[in-house]
Amino acid sequence: MRILFLGDVMGRSGRRAITERLAGLKARLKADFTIVNGENASGGMGLTGPHARLILDAGADCVTLGDHAFDQKDMLSFVAEEPRVLRPLNFAREAPGRGHRVFQDARGRKVLVVQALGQVFMKRPFDDPFSAVDQVLRAHPPGGLVQAAVVDFHAEATSEKMAMGHFCDGRASLVVGTHTHVPTADTQVLPRGTAYQSDAGMCGDYDSVIGMDKAEPMRRFLTGMGRDRFTPAEGEATLSGVLVVTDDRTGLATEIRPVRDGGRLQPSA
Repeated sequence: MRILFLGDVMGRSGRRAITERLAGLKARLKADFTIVNGENASGGMGLTGPHARLILDAGADCVTLGDHAFDQKDMLSFVAEEPRVLRPLNFAREAPGRGHRVFQDARGRKVLVVQALGQVFMKRPFDDPFSAVDQVLRAHPPGGLVQAAVVDFHAEATSEKMAMGHFCDGRASLVVGTHTHVPTADTQVLPRGTAYQSDAGMCGDYDSVIGMDKAEPMRRFLTGMGRDRFTPAEGEATLSGVLVVTDDRTGLATEIRPVRDGGRLQPSA
């Protein structure tokens, strides 16, 4: 199976790139299943229901969220009604929606998608992501109940992300980090067959400060004082993520490639 994962969609620029280029990218990469992290798609903070529909209609089979999951209040009801949108697994137990689901590709092959939040350097304490992910993976062994399993680990610290990768090695097809908006250069297949990258990067304008227009972040770094709100940069976006090839029999990865399409970053894939 060929699984395409794209990192955090950032504002209007990211949404525009998804709607205009995702279908073509999927066709070129011959992707069987596509996952898009959409948690910054609406003004850089959260995701609205209409913007979630836009990403799904553009070709995403699953949309994952993150620590900004419910910044847009209509997501509280939308995520309960739309099973293709996943909120973090280890969010508050009272939160609507769910943090994992088994999907099917066009050929009927089953794909488990799990989304969890890290704890290190995050603004609020979330439940332990390792025990939460472990419970789901134990119930859905790749090559058994599902043909592939993907873990989107939305976390700040690369050490925590790497630990999650090794924790899931041999039990997931892919563990990929999101949240920091910068694609990392550690794309690899771990010793027991799990594909891994610490951060997928963002689908947004890289002539920015992690997707935000440069002026206000620069002002705050240089003066220690803020004047305006952060607003997403609106230049041409780079679609950033990974393409993973898996073995249907074992559910493990045989190959992983970085994906960078359009915008300012050097193209890949």
